[in-house]
Amino acid sequence: MKSFEDMQKFGKDNADATMKSLGAVSKSVQAIAVELADYSKKAFEDGAAATEKLFGAKSLEKAVELQSDYVKTAYEGFVSQSAKLGELYSDLAQQAYKPFESYVNKVVAK
Repeated sequence: MKSFEDMQKFGKDNADATMKSLGAVSKSVQAIAVELADYSKKAFEDGAAATEKLFGAKSLEKAVELQSDYVKTAYEGFVSQSAKLGELYSDLAQQAYKPFESYVNKVVAK
């Protein structure tokens, strides 16, 4: 009888941990989706503004300068966004693992 109760408790604990993990994953995925949508919108707007400025350039030299400035800014934004997304994905992994941490510790301890 004790073994059956232990199995029931293990099953319930596992289900609870899974639900907590799925909740954390859901929140993290939503944050990542919002971040990607915001970045995409900003990148599109910046590109459109740069194109507008480029068409208004009075000389080839000014056009090259505008293009260079845009490429530099776009690259810096991309690198910054990549770092931010890396942090969000790392947080997602940590939050998804956290509910199962006690199980892993119990198994390792045995």
